[in-house]
Amino acid sequence: MASDLRIRRAELSEAEALTDLAMRSKAYWGYDEQFMAQCREGLTVQPDAIEAGEVWVVEDEGRLLGVLELTQEEDDAVDVRLIFVEPGAVGTGVGRVLWDHAEARARALGAATLTVDADPNALGFYQRMGMRVIGRSPSNAIPGRTLPRLAKALAGEPIEETASA
Repeated sequence: MASDLRIRRAELSEAEALTDLAMRSKAYWGYDEQFMAQCREGLTVQPDAIEAGEVWVVEDEGRLLGVLELTQEEDDAVDVRLIFVEPGAVGTGVGRVLWDHAEARARALGAATLTVDADPNALGFYQRMGMRVIGRSPSNAIPGRTLPRLAKALAGEPIEETASA
């Protein structure tokens, strides 16, 4: 399937569909209804983010299969705010297409580092993409929950991994 995939900027009219995709993808890990309700705000694709131009979709023949949102708060780092794959497309190369695009965009934006706060279930994916655990970040949805914080050097010295995920 990966050879038929197309990546492009998201359109404003897709915000709700992309939010729904992110919710389905998060639910893939077996989280309960209450947990998912708490995550909705953080997984919502905002129209202003789409207008800013760093929300991307992967599609196959018009079917949305993945979403990626990047943010840049520091000149030298880009953060992966959202990266989700339609559950039926997991393992088909969609995640790799999104990730490769995230790295390319981060470089184009002048970043030396790419960062992400990872769902613990997705930690293996990020590590296969070359990310290293550098600490923990508080969840923006679940009080008291922390998430592995990962980073990857896009230029210069590799990032050292810490012991805890």
